[in-house]
Amino acid sequence: MANKNDITSYPRFYELAASRYSCRNYKPVAVERDVLAAVVDAARLAPSACNRQPWFFVVIDNDGPQRDAILKAYDREWIATAPAYIVACGNHSEAWHRQNDGKDHTDIDVAIAVEHICLAAAAIGLQTCWVCNFDAPIVAKAIDAPEGVEPIAIIPIGYPADDAVVPEKKRKTTDEILRWGKF
Repeated sequence: MANKNDITSYPRFYELAASRYSCRNYKPVAVERDVLAAVVDAARLAPSACNRQPWFFVVIDNDGPQRDAILKAYDREWIATAPAYIVACGNHSEAWHRQNDGKDHTDIDVAIAVEHICLAAAAIGLQTCWVCNFDAPIVAKAIDAPEGVEPIAIIPIGYPADDAVVPEKKRKTTDEILRWGKF
């Protein structure tokens, strides 16, 4: 019987979370559109503040001006190895805003959905990488994002190359991040 007080005793989720990594080298193999759609469908299941779901996902899976824009917006050689990209976008006017201070939850909601995508990809043998350091206006123009819709993350996605480096996970211990009752 699993020890309900130890996440490692839930091997399916723990192993999935542990196996996901930021992949920076992909096989030159296309990912089928039905597979990409299934991965994005995991984002649809993500929770969001007041269930507003202020997100949109644009998949770029072929050569052309949109792919060129991704490569221009994030000028790193490795990203060109990915056969597809999912551009995670947020609509700030659809998001929930906290009443007492107006805090916009778009980025939080989209981040939860993006991690659902990354975990779903890992579950079926694909890998991903969060990319947030990119020129958003270049991507917004390339995908014809309507006014008020912001590209928040680019998610390169594909089958990891045979020589892809899986970095060692360096994480703080639970004792370093857990507080009970006060900071």
